[in-house]
Amino acid sequence: MGVGVEAGAQAARSRALAVLRIRSRALAVALLPAAVAVILLAGGSTGHLMGRGWDLARWIMGVAAIVVLLAAGAIALVVARARPAVSPTVAIAEESAPDLYRMVRDLADRLDVPAPSAIALTPDCDSWLEDRTHPSHGPPPQESGDEITGVRSLTPGRSRRTAVAPVLVIGSPFLWWMRVGELRAVLAPVVAGTGPSAHPDIAAARRFVRGLDAAVAVTSAPRGPVFRSVLAGVGWVARLLLRSCRGHAAEMERGVAAAAAERAQAVDYGLRIVAQEQVGLAYAGWDRLLTRVALPAWRMGRWPSRLDAGVVAALTELSRRDRLAEGFASRLGERPACDLLEEPGTIDEATSLLAARLFHGGPAETGPDWAPVAWQEYPEEVVDRKWRTDAARLHRVLDTLGVRRAPDPAAPHHDPPTLARVVDHLTDPATTDGRTDGRTDDRTDDRTDDRYGEADAVDPYAPEATRTDPSTPAQPEAPAPHPEAAPRREAAPRREAAPRREAPPEPEPYKAMAADDDDEGLGESGSPHSAALAAGLTAELAREEAATPPSSAAPPGQGPDTGLWDDTALPLFPLQPPRTGRELLADHVTAMVCCAAMDTAGALPGLDWLDGPTLLVNGERAADLAPRVLSLVEDGDPAPLRAWLIDLGIRPEKPVRLV
Repeated sequence: MGVGVEAGAQAARSRALAVLRIRSRALAVALLPAAVAVILLAGGSTGHLMGRGWDLARWIMGVAAIVVLLAAGAIALVVARARPAVSPTVAIAEESAPDLYRMVRDLADRLDVPAPSAIALTPDCDSWLEDRTHPSHGPPPQESGDEITGVRSLTPGRSRRTAVAPVLVIGSPFLWWMRVGELRAVLAPVVAGTGPSAHPDIAAARRFVRGLDAAVAVTSAPRGPVFRSVLAGVGWVARLLLRSCRGHAAEMERGVAAAAAERAQAVDYGLRIVAQEQVGLAYAGWDRLLTRVALPAWRMGRWPSRLDAGVVAALTELSRRDRLAEGFASRLGERPACDLLEEPGTIDEATSLLAARLFHGGPAETGPDWAPVAWQEYPEEVVDRKWRTDAARLHRVLDTLGVRRAPDPAAPHHDPPTLARVVDHLTDPATTDGRTDGRTDDRTDDRTDDRYGEADAVDPYAPEATRTDPSTPAQPEAPAPHPEAAPRREAAPRREAAPRREAPPEPEPYKAMAADDDDEGLGESGSPHSAALAAGLTAELAREEAATPPSSAAPPGQGPDTGLWDDTALPLFPLQPPRTGRELLADHVTAMVCCAAMDTAGALPGLDWLDGPTLLVNGERAADLAPRVLSLVEDGDPAPLRAWLIDLGIRPEKPVRLV
C-alpha cells in the first residue's frame, strides 16, 4: 500500500512541477525585454556599447520592456484578483454537526492525513474536496468563526496563503439514505485526498490553474467595448497558458486521486464495496425525485422543503416494487447518517431551497409565489393546483382560437370547461369515420347507450343540423366537408349511412400556429387541430414565464452560501430540456382528464414517489391513462380514452372546477 501511495503522490508532484515550470517560463518571457534593456543600459554606462545604433537599441528595448512589464502586471493582476469558481453549497457549522465533524476527523487520523477545514453540503450525489483559500471566498482573517473558509486556524497577522486544508463537500442525499458506516466508507478516499493536497507544489499548481480559469471567465464576461478590447489580450494569454498546462494538470489530479484511493484501502474496504452500490441507487432515486416530483412543484411556485427525506421514501418505494432492491430496505433499521446532524430538518430545508435554485432557477427566498410545501400537503397544494391550472390554460387557448361547440356562433358566453369539448376538438374525423372494423364500436357503444342515454345517437352539444331523431331513418346524404379538410377525409373510407358532424371552419390562428409547430411539436403525427393547440399552449406558457418577475437575491446571512458563486445565469443545471408542443398538449389533456375524474367520479390527487403526480381511483393508481391520451393527441383517436372514461364512470360532459 505504501508503495502505491508514494508512486501516486510522486506522479502528482512531478506534474505539479511541470505546471509551475510553465508559470516560470511565462514569467521569464515577461522579464526578458527588461533584462535586455538592463544589459544595454549597463553596457552604455561602462563605455562598452557605444554608438548611435546602440543608443537606438537602448531606447527601443526600454520602451518595449516598459510595455511588456505593464502588460504582464495587468495580466498578473487579473489572474490574482479573479475569483475562482466555487460549487454552490450549504455550509455546515461545527456546532450544528459535532458528530459529523468528529467522524471526519477520526477518519483523517486513521488515514494519517490533515482533516478538512470545514464541511458543506451540496444537493447532488457526489463528494469532493474544494479549495477555498482565495481571499474572495471568505471574510477577512481577523473575523472569527466562518465554517466555510477554515480561518479558525489563521490568526490576524498570518497570511491567507498559509496552507489550509480544503473543504469537504458531501452530497446531501448520502446523509439521508446511507448509514453511518456506509458514509464513512464512501468518504474515506475523498478525505484521503487532503494528504497530497497539502504538498506546497501541488497547492501552488492548483492555485495557478484555477487563477487562469477564473481570468478566462472574467475576460469572457459581457462588458463595454473599451474593457472588451483591453481584456482581449489578457484572455488570449490566459487561454494560451491554460492550454499549455491542461495536460499536466489533468495528470496531476489523476495522481492525487490514485494516491488517495490507495491510501483509503486500509479503511473499511469491504464496506466501501457495498456502499458504492448505495451511491448508484441514491443517484437514481435522487434524479427520479427531482425530475418527477420536485420539478412539477417548482413550476407551480412551490418548493418541497424535505427533498432529502423524500429520496429515502422514493428508494424505499423502489425496494418494494423491485425485487432486486429488496435487501436495501432492511438497512433502514440501522442508524442513518443524518443523525450526525443536530437539526437535520433545517439542513434539509436549506439544501432543498438550494436545489430549487440550481435546477429550476427559483428565487433565493420564500414569498407568496415561492413557498415551501410539505410532503403531506403535496397532493392538494401541487397536484390538484397543477391539474386545474393546466386545464384552465387549455380552455383559455381554446377560447382564443375560437373553438366553440354551441351551434350559434353569436352566443354571448363561452363553452363550459368540459372534457368533452377538448376530446371533440382533438378528434380527427378521418380516424373516427374511417373505422371499418368493430373494435371500439363493439366495446363501447352499448355501455355509452346505457350510461349516458345516447342509444339514439343524439349529442346535446352537436349542431342542430347534425342531430338525428330516433324515429327518423338516417339520411344517406352527409354534409359537405370543409374545403381545407376535404383531402384528408377523402383518403379514408366513408360510411354513407352514418350522418356526420360538419367540421367547424378552422380559425385563422390555426394555419399560422400549426405551421410553426409542425417542426418542433407534433409534426406529421398529429392533426392540424392538435398542432395549433400545442402551439397556442407553448405561446401561452411563454407569456406567463415572461410575466414572472426576476428572482431576488437572498438577504445576507440567510440560505446557502450564494455569495461564493455567480447566480446570474440560473438555473445552472436544468433538469430537462424545454418541453415540446406534443408533450405540453399531452400534459394539459391529461390534467383535464384528471380534473374530470376528480369532479365527476370521486378520484383524488396523489403523490407517487417514483412517478410524481398521480390520479387515485378507488385508492389505486391510474397507470394506464398516458397511452390513451397520446392516442388522442397524436392520432386523433378518442376511442381508447372514451372507453377508459366509461369504465371508471367519468362524465366528460360535466363542467369541471378550474383555478
